[in-house]
Amino acid sequence: MTTIQLTPHVRPQTQTDWRAGLAARHLYIHVPFCHRRCAYCDFNTYVNMEHRITAYTDALCAELGRIAGGARALPATPEDPALGLLRSNLRPTIFLGGGTPSMLPLAEIARVLRAADAIVPLDLAEVTVECNPGTVLEPLYLRDLRSLGVNRVSMGVQSLHDPTLRVLGRIHTAAEARASYEEARRVGFDSINLDFIFGLPGQDLAQWAATLRTIVEWEVDHFSLYSLVLEERTPLFAQVNSGAVVVPDDDATATMYEMAIAQLGDAGYAHYEISNWARRSAKDGIVPEHACRHNLAYWLNADYAACGAGAHGHLAARRFAGLNGIDEYIATVAAGAPPLLETTELSLRDIAAETMFMGLRLATGVSFAHFADRCGVPIDDMFGDELRELAELGLLERDDVGVRLTARGQMLGNRVFERFV
Repeated sequence: MTTIQLTPHVRPQTQTDWRAGLAARHLYIHVPFCHRRCAYCDFNTYVNMEHRITAYTDALCAELGRIAGGARALPATPEDPALGLLRSNLRPTIFLGGGTPSMLPLAEIARVLRAADAIVPLDLAEVTVECNPGTVLEPLYLRDLRSLGVNRVSMGVQSLHDPTLRVLGRIHTAAEARASYEEARRVGFDSINLDFIFGLPGQDLAQWAATLRTIVEWEVDHFSLYSLVLEERTPLFAQVNSGAVVVPDDDATATMYEMAIAQLGDAGYAHYEISNWARRSAKDGIVPEHACRHNLAYWLNADYAACGAGAHGHLAARRFAGLNGIDEYIATVAAGAPPLLETTELSLRDIAAETMFMGLRLATGVSFAHFADRCGVPIDDMFGDELRELAELGLLERDDVGVRLTARGQMLGNRVFERFV
């Protein structure tokens, strides 16, 4: 996906942080520790750094405390079905991502959540923790995680084929993934997400179809299914480039995506975002009950605070990125300085572009009311020519509420998104 590039700047020698006191309904917290770096991963993660977990948690709590500034999220308000997907009315959210947040001892997660509560109240929030199935096998870990106020978990399963898991560098087996999921279900999380990747080394259509059938039988609340992306700095990229590993071609990968749409749709899942499906519920409105509210905030281009090494946030027409290194992050926070690497001021055009190419990922698309609310101008004043051209190409459709991708547009999403940048 095309993103707005951040402009590097010299970090000011100041003890103040411009984020302090800004109201935030959504908070991302980055936990960069991993037992093993996966062969496909290009995220800001580190292995063999477990001895820094306590110091890192100290720094996280200090950073959270400094930006809290007494700001509290507003109470959740109903989503307005008359306007489609809506603006600032989403439930507040806290999301611990990584890396592998479930590597943190429960006492450290508890400390982080207590500090986060000063920004986004836990009792109002969707609180998600990303988990590696191989790190939550200890008896009672998931039960105690639930007792801390975490009401949603997201498990990176990726594959149910053990040889493929080994190629990817995952530390769990398919059996352990199922056991972790069943334990999370047993202890009563409000919603459980499982991540899977398609287009994997050695994967064929029959294997992917079998995976889809199996996970449908589990009656999972939510799936995130991603096409494999070969990032240049990863071992898997080098293996594929050298011919040591073979991945399915583009046509086969596209067929796998179409299979997921068909099989999950037949099984009663709402395909509410390009890569995400939620199990349908009697409580569903415009937004499925089990949709990830935190990710919806991203897709609606809402403001969100972010803390931790390498964390990216978006507040008050500024985008920012945290320092990447664990030790550099810890030292900077200890010195009382904001642990920020880059910031950029966002123009109206930047905000409008992001509102379009993020919002069009949603099945409901971008409503005219939401665009005007977020950008202050009618959508056609900013992108009238682009919308007409994309509609003529059969990639977009519009009605009285807003614009959205067609089925063909979903398959060619990047071609659509680049028209707004």
